[in-house]
Amino acid sequence: MKRLTGLRGYTVIWAGQLVGVLGSSITRFAIPLWVWQETHSATAMAYMGLFAMLPLLLFSPLAGALVDRWSHHLKRVMMISDVTNFLCGLLLLLLLGTGNLALGWIYALMALQALAEAFQWPSYSLASTLMLPKEQYQRASAMQGTVLSVAGIAAPMLGALLYAQWGLSRIVEIDLICAAVALLALLPAFVPSPPPSDTGQQAQGNLWKEAVYGFRFIASHPSLLALQGVFLLGNLLGNLFGSLHAPMILARTAGNARALAAVEMAGGISALVAGVLLSAWGGPKKRVYGVLMGQMIWMFSLLVMGLGRDLPLWIAGTVIGALTGPLANSSNQAIWQMKTPPDVQGKVFAARRVIAWGATPLATLIAGPLADRWLNPGMMPGGPLAATFGLLVGTGPGAGISLLAVFVGTFGLLIMSLMFTVRRVRDVETLVPDFDETP
Repeated sequence: MKRLTGLRGYTVIWAGQLVGVLGSSITRFAIPLWVWQETHSATAMAYMGLFAMLPLLLFSPLAGALVDRWSHHLKRVMMISDVTNFLCGLLLLLLLGTGNLALGWIYALMALQALAEAFQWPSYSLASTLMLPKEQYQRASAMQGTVLSVAGIAAPMLGALLYAQWGLSRIVEIDLICAAVALLALLPAFVPSPPPSDTGQQAQGNLWKEAVYGFRFIASHPSLLALQGVFLLGNLLGNLFGSLHAPMILARTAGNARALAAVEMAGGISALVAGVLLSAWGGPKKRVYGVLMGQMIWMFSLLVMGLGRDLPLWIAGTVIGALTGPLANSSNQAIWQMKTPPDVQGKVFAARRVIAWGATPLATLIAGPLADRWLNPGMMPGGPLAATFGLLVGTGPGAGISLLAVFVGTFGLLIMSLMFTVRRVRDVETLVPDFDETP
């Protein structure tokens, strides 16, 4: 078989991931519908995010070190997530077929997939660094964003339709086929080995030393640490509402899965348009402006979502937020790829994820009980919060989550606008040299 290199090889890998992510996204859309039918609990749905996030964060430093150790066989590392998704799908199908599926099993399978996913992002990021010239990094990141965008468009529509017609079992069968396609797409591509660097030599040691090296690298570059702090704050604030996004819409529409699908499809279309434009454009010359503007507009979109009481404003808020996601993420990714030596990117990118997402489990733990015990009861007609905030977001089921979105969006917009005044963040691209320019 002829091995595909460069942009052609990367495009084949990208196409396989497009199919694989679409299949897994349809399943991940359908599973919350099953959980909501069984529990009608915002806490139960928020905890799904916790079990998908916490193992990922805890295991990421070790996975990043292993990605760098095994970087001479990077394709095998890239297969770990797809193989695990396939095996988890088989187990889920078995549980459904025997009538033994329960909430605990869903949490366990999500945790197992999260462990495998810890290998995915650093390994695929490293592959794009090795296969492409650096002027194409932001374009490649935008291409990866279109994968999620296409899944965001098709998964809600297909998930709602297939779940209503066939149930969860048939959806899982489709997911298995898609995971197999993603695996096969890796076979013809050639991923070169990373060149050695002085930084990579310094990072070598036992596995524990290598696992923590990514944090040491980031701490030694204050501007990169500050930049990652922006994403930490953004994810902390965004996930206070993000983990309750689906419960809010379902609660305010009497469990209408089509309404949820419409909102998520609109977000997917918006992100796809942004990703295609970025792929053609290549992104702003000063990439940190793309990061900060993207974060600001995301926070504004949460405010719009909270003020909305019906489908049009929810769609508007989702479209606004989704337009800026590819801009912020691809700009940030390009900065890190240019500043980090390839032979330590696994460790450093894993540490990036831990820092950026570190507060997300805390936000998830807080958000569900906060909504179920205080905000939603308080915003019911006659509740203690309804008289003060009822005119702003309305009252009734889900109104408490809407109020949370208003608070988060307002505060986040203020914080992100202030980041333009922080020199370490604003001038990160000049304060930190590119890895190939470092003496």
